[in-house]
Amino acid sequence: MHDGRTVLVTDEAAAELPPAPEVAREVFGERYADAVRYAELLADAGVRRGLIGPREVPRLWERHLLNCAVLSEVIPQGVSVCDVGSGAGLPGIPLALTRPDLSITLLEPLLRRTTFLEEVVRLLGLGNVTVVRGRAEEMVGKLPAVDVVTARAVAPLDRLAGWGLPLLRPHGEMAVLKGDTAEEELKAARAALSRLGAVETSVVQVGEGIVDPPSTVVRVLAGESPGGVRAATRRAKAARASRRRQR
Repeated sequence: MHDGRTVLVTDEAAAELPPAPEVAREVFGERYADAVRYAELLADAGVRRGLIGPREVPRLWERHLLNCAVLSEVIPQGVSVCDVGSGAGLPGIPLALTRPDLSITLLEPLLRRTTFLEEVVRLLGLGNVTVVRGRAEEMVGKLPAVDVVTARAVAPLDRLAGWGLPLLRPHGEMAVLKGDTAEEELKAARAALSRLGAVETSVVQVGEGIVDPPSTVVRVLAGESPGGVRAATRRAKAARASRRRQR
């Protein structure tokens, strides 16, 4: 039990989940207890429901929670964020815990995952988080445009950009956690990114001194028309449909 709220964790899962590293207290601050609770939920219900593999449990802190939390280093203050393909809530939930100033939408198409996400949001009392079930490509013009799109291990960069950039407001940014091949992926995706309205790209390292190795983030800045011509057409179509419904 933490802070008067009970979390059910099996003995087997609890035995596999290592204690939170001391640096987690610094990273999560006042929400440290909730970060521990989230790790417990991932280790138990997350494994049982097939949202994460059991082999990930021993490295939940370093590879998942902290690896995602340090993404906050590149997210501006007070912006709106959409976490595309949120899955078990990574990176959206750690971001929400570290940054209560953010307004975060967890976008996920699978019902079993959105059910888990809704339970986590309720248990942790995350008032700055909304869970939406749907595919990113179907949400253009239906969800309010956001300042930042995040994602982690969802798809190759060019495909991910096709889903994420159209959800941005003009001059918004996509910040994607990637691995060792980030530079190569970015180079291969440059033409596609340009067609999708990207005007600037970079690869940065975050989490120095917190995670080892530091997390790699691909940053893609959109121009006036995020997602390109096709996305603009979809937004216009959705706007017309909304006006018809309001008549």
